[in-house]
Amino acid sequence: MTIESEIFAALKSLCGNRAFPDVAPIGTARPYVLYSQVGGEAVSYVEDAVPDKQNGRIQFTVWADTAASRTALITQIESAMVTAQAFQARPIGAPSKTYDHEMQLFGAMQDFSIWSSR
Repeated sequence: MTIESEIFAALKSLCGNRAFPDVAPIGTARPYVLYSQVGGEAVSYVEDAVPDKQNGRIQFTVWADTAASRTALITQIESAMVTAQAFQARPIGAPSKTYDHEMQLFGAMQDFSIWSSR
C-alpha cells in the first residue's frame, strides 16, 4: 500500500469517503479533506542502501460549510492520524483556521510528520 492509500483508509469513515490527494473534484459535497505531501525528512545511509522507511510532511486541509463542522473534522483527523496503526504520525503544530469569503467556506489546515514503510 502507498502512504496515500493508507491515509485514505484512516480518513474515509470521518468524511463519507470525501478525502482526496491534492484536490477535490468539482462539486464535491462538504465537508471534505485534502491531503498533500509538502516535504519531509530525507532518509539516506552512508553505505548507499535504500531505506525501508520514509517520512513525509503531510498537510491536511478541511473545507466545510460551518465553523463547527470544520473544527470537528480537523479534530477527528488529528485523532485518526495519531492512532493509526499503518504508520506513525505526529502533528507539527496546531491547526490553523481560515475562511474563504469568495467561496463562503470554512477551512482548517494541519501538518503532520508521518513515518511509513517504503
